[in-house]
Amino acid sequence: MKLIYPAVFTPFEEGSGYSVVVPDLPGCVSQGNDLINAIEMGTDAASGWILGELEEGNQFPGPSPQSDIELEDNSFINLLVLDIDAYSEKYGSQTVRKNITIPAWLNTYGEKNHINFSKLLADALMKQAAN
Repeated sequence: MKLIYPAVFTPFEEGSGYSVVVPDLPGCVSQGNDLINAIEMGTDAASGWILGELEEGNQFPGPSPQSDIELEDNSFINLLVLDIDAYSEKYGSQTVRKNITIPAWLNTYGEKNHINFSKLLADALMKQAAN
């Protein structure tokens, strides 16, 4: 699922970065040391906000029209594109049940040694994904 939300960018007075506020997502605030970093940080914050609501089974607000957003003098609006599926795959906390087939002797060995098969497989997959 891809979503687009308007975000308000305000340059810091010192000129070294931007604050980012996503008005439709209460408390969704971030910042970056330059515009590119601020866009990335705002996208990450908004994606995390939406994912949190989804994982808790809650509805989330839709985006407001840009014309409804009031700006301060030096602020501007930029649209953030949120790829919730990709974000969820990387950062989501929900688990998925998988059935696997292993040799009987490995199953016996694992049970005798109190091995948590799910943890072992998840750790191995994470190690593989990091390479």
